[in-house]
Amino acid sequence: MVIMDVATNLEKIKTDILEACQKANRNPEEITIIGVTKYVTIERTEEAIDAGITNLGENRLEGFQEKFNHFQDRANWHFIGTLQSRKVKDLIDKVDAIHSLDRISLAKEIDKRAIEPIDCFVQVNVSGEASKHGVDPKEVVSFIKDVERYPNVRIIGLMTMAPHIEDESQLREIFKNLSLLRDKVKSEQYKHAPCNYLSMGMSNDYKIAIEEGATHIRIGSKLVGRE
Repeated sequence: MVIMDVATNLEKIKTDILEACQKANRNPEEITIIGVTKYVTIERTEEAIDAGITNLGENRLEGFQEKFNHFQDRANWHFIGTLQSRKVKDLIDKVDAIHSLDRISLAKEIDKRAIEPIDCFVQVNVSGEASKHGVDPKEVVSFIKDVERYPNVRIIGLMTMAPHIEDESQLREIFKNLSLLRDKVKSEQYKHAPCNYLSMGMSNDYKIAIEEGATHIRIGSKLVGRE
């Protein structure tokens, strides 16, 4: 298997983004690429940063700490995995955004530990898979209302993980439903939850996600590969 350099991979992804945005009549500048580096080395992550990736995503505390300690403020840090409440204290004032807020106990712990308000995406289990974490779509609005009591939690958007399937219509339906839910939350004009963004789409489905409104795409294997 030939491992492409990150800069080449990034150019291909940017071309895909441009095409998806043209198809959906969107501005490519609305799209934030999060380089998911959880499976790769410090050296490969360095290559991603050198290629121009300024947002990095990790899903385990240990992996995050290793990369953060090495790169510090050379990147914006996104925690994209399930976050245990007891581990919040170890990353809270180092990350720029948490993409996996899925329960009130976690919001409470974030509020308790954060020095200042932190950007969070509410993780929504749109597909209804038992193996997936996330708030039930029918409970998202009430969940966000409940979070208002925690001033250090700022909900900037919604996040979902689609199943790894080939059925484009099913993927599109999942992303579309999250987009509609985001619009509903946004229309409420909560001060603590502007909810402007959609974190959805990964290496296998980011073009479809963009066509359905994604603002943050989480790209690992198509960008940096797996080691």
